[in-house]
Amino acid sequence: MKGNLTSLPLSARLYFQIELHRKDEAILESIQSALGVGKIYRTRPDTSMLQVSSFKDIPAVIDFFDKYPLITQKLADYLLFKQAYEMIKNKEHLTLDGLSKLVGVKASLNNGLPAQLREAYPDVEPVKRLNVVNKEIPDPN
Repeated sequence: MKGNLTSLPLSARLYFQIELHRKDEAILESIQSALGVGKIYRTRPDTSMLQVSSFKDIPAVIDFFDKYPLITQKLADYLLFKQAYEMIKNKEHLTLDGLSKLVGVKASLNNGLPAQLREAYPDVEPVKRLNVVNKEIPDPN
């Protein structure tokens, strides 16, 4: 495996977050109530964020999105998030190969890798990402 691991801690952190305009904080409170986990933070003067950062609370997020699946390209992000959770749960991230695979998942998620990880893992292979064609809402109620 290539990459400079001496400058990075060999640990992984998984968290789920949603950030909305502050006027929509009630939506975050509803989501927090439905999940039964997470904390709401005011991140900037005009935004609030719901974050689930405890690894033991992540299954609540997974259970929710398994029960109420996303229907846009965010479904692809969710499936990668779930894959990362399973890798960490199974302690795959504790080996150099497993950590490299986890970085490959991160490379395919949302905004990709931050600069520090891109530098440490210049040859990382992003995992294949599902291409979701917008679907109809299964049950509008």
